[in-house]
Amino acid sequence: MDELRRFSQAAVAWAADGAESGTAAAEARELADGVRTVVLVEGSSDQVAIEALATRHGRELSTDGIAVVPLGGAMSIGRFLDVCGPPGLGLPLAGLCDIGEERHFRRHLERVGLGSGLTRAGLETLGFQVCVDDLEDELIRALGAEGVQQVIEAQGEMRPFRTFQGQPAQRERPVEHQLRRFMGTHSGRKALYAQALIAHLDLKRVPRPLERLLTHV
Repeated sequence: MDELRRFSQAAVAWAADGAESGTAAAEARELADGVRTVVLVEGSSDQVAIEALATRHGRELSTDGIAVVPLGGAMSIGRFLDVCGPPGLGLPLAGLCDIGEERHFRRHLERVGLGSGLTRAGLETLGFQVCVDDLEDELIRALGAEGVQQVIEAQGEMRPFRTFQGQPAQRERPVEHQLRRFMGTHSGRKALYAQALIAHLDLKRVPRPLERLLTHV
């Protein structure tokens, strides 16, 4: 396991504040010298997408000293800022969140001294980008509904998707909504499709939050 991955795992364990947090904090501090920027993202699918997109651009984030750290949910942003930001390791930060969680990110960034009265533009200047509505929505709009269904077919999941579309709660919904909900129907599917959709993405149509995040780091 490379040192950036070890750092990410140690930061997650430290932020969890459990029985192993003391050991994890010591390991994170030991590895922090090799970290140039910490990218805080809501979950593993965001991490997969960012790392896959960087690879498509010919970049290896770990080689660049970029640690992508999943929060396990946006409500944990405060604790991770305490660990990685000014109250803790004092490392340069960037991040990605859904529009529904923007206020939580803004409030805690201001709390740790990384801005005051932050607007969307202010967040972006700090390196924190906002997805509208979320990562899956951004990727669906970038590829188009037909393009996403081609990826689903390539994954051998067109039959489960058609079954999902036929459910009473989904029948009258737009296909884009159906696609987005389908990706979250079981554990691991979001990460699977984050990687698959990035692999099929036209690099001229990269969603703005992802493009700006990679440019920033």
